[in-house]
Amino acid sequence: MFKEIVTKAVIGKGKKTTKEEHVVKSLQGIDNVLGCWVINHSFSGIISNNNILVTGNYDVNIWYSYDNNTKTNVLIERFNYSDAMNVRIKENSKLTPSSEIIVRTLSQPSVTDVSNDDGVITLTIEKQMGVEVVGDTKVRVSIADEIDDYEEIVDEESIDVNENFLD
Repeated sequence: MFKEIVTKAVIGKGKKTTKEEHVVKSLQGIDNVLGCWVINHSFSGIISNNNILVTGNYDVNIWYSYDNNTKTNVLIERFNYSDAMNVRIKENSKLTPSSEIIVRTLSQPSVTDVSNDDGVITLTIEKQMGVEVVGDTKVRVSIADEIDDYEEIVDEESIDVNENFLD
């Protein structure tokens, strides 16, 4: 005999690596880019057209020298992104508006390449995002025919006490 249990479970899972190229223009004449780093990464996932859409943003700090390499400054730019994630949903499950989308950063965004051409900085940023879709699913379990699995409790017989014994 079987019973069906409706429960929440991961019904789809996937990951995606993206490379994005960004261009930053500086008003100061940049001699050299001394370093770049990505901070303040935030993101979320929503259901859009039967797919998962991960949207987010991050700040890029660009440390550079100017004035014939005698001074330095940090330029901060915020970038937004939107990545469509085609997550395969497991058999017998459906993506519904009540499905929960869990997004994780598997590899934090980082600058993998940077170039400077007369104050126009071109950055390549790579990141890897993971998505899990949690939704309703059915589980079939085998059950035994109504077995009484309670252990019988037997009271011990009472012992007669001779009241004159203590005299």
